[in-house]
Amino acid sequence: MKVKGKYVILSFVCLVLGFMISFSYQLTKTENQEENVLTDKQWQREYEYRNTLISQEEVNRKLQQELFEKQERVRELEENLADEEQVLFNLVEDVEKLRMYVGEVKVKGKGIEVTLADSSYVPDQANVNNYIVHERHIQSVINELLVSGANAIAINGQRIFHNSFILCIGPVVSVDGTQHPAPFVVSAIGDPNVLDGALNITGGIKDQLVSENVSVKIEKKQQIILDPLLGRE
Repeated sequence: MKVKGKYVILSFVCLVLGFMISFSYQLTKTENQEENVLTDKQWQREYEYRNTLISQEEVNRKLQQELFEKQERVRELEENLADEEQVLFNLVEDVEKLRMYVGEVKVKGKGIEVTLADSSYVPDQANVNNYIVHERHIQSVINELLVSGANAIAINGQRIFHNSFILCIGPVVSVDGTQHPAPFVVSAIGDPNVLDGALNITGGIKDQLVSENVSVKIEKKQQIILDPLLGRE
C-alpha cells in the first residue's frame, strides 16, 4: 500500500507537471500568434502609409509641374504686355514729338539763342545791303541747327516748321507772313553743347556770317520756352 501510494503521488505530480507544461506552451503559442498578427497589421498599415505617401508625392510633382508651366505662361504674358506697353509708349512719344514739331504744344528745354544783327559799321559809299541780315543768313543758321538735332526752333519767338518760308522785305524779314525787324533771335531747343559746337566750328556758319558783315552772338540757355503756333494749341 505504501508503494502504491508513492506511485499515485508520483503520477499526480507528473500529471500536474504535464498540465503546467502544456498550459505554458499554449500560452506562449497564443502570445506569439498575437504578436505575429499585430506585426502583420503594423506592416499592412505602414505599407498603406507608404503607398499614400508615394501617391501624394506624385500628385505634388504634377502640381509642381503645372505651377512651373503656369509661371512660364505668366512670364510670357508679362513679356508680351511689356512689349505692347513699350510699343504704346513709343507711339505716344512719337505723337508728342510730332505735335511738338508741328507746333501744337508748348515746348521747353535747354538750348541756345543765336542773335543776328546788322553790322554796326557801314563804310562810306558802301552798299548797305552788304551790311544787313538777309533771309539766307537766318536760313543757314536754321538749317545748321536742324541738322545738329534741334527739336524746336523759333525766330523772335515765332515757331517755324519744315514748310515755313522766310522772305527779306527791305529792312525787315517776313516769317510765314509775319514781319520781324532786326535783330533776329533764333531760339533752338536741343543739346546746348552740340548746337553751339556746330555753329562755332572753324569755317562754319558763324565764320561765314561774320565774313558777310553780320553780327553774331550765341548764348547757351538752361531753359527756353517756345509757345505753340497761334491757333494750334
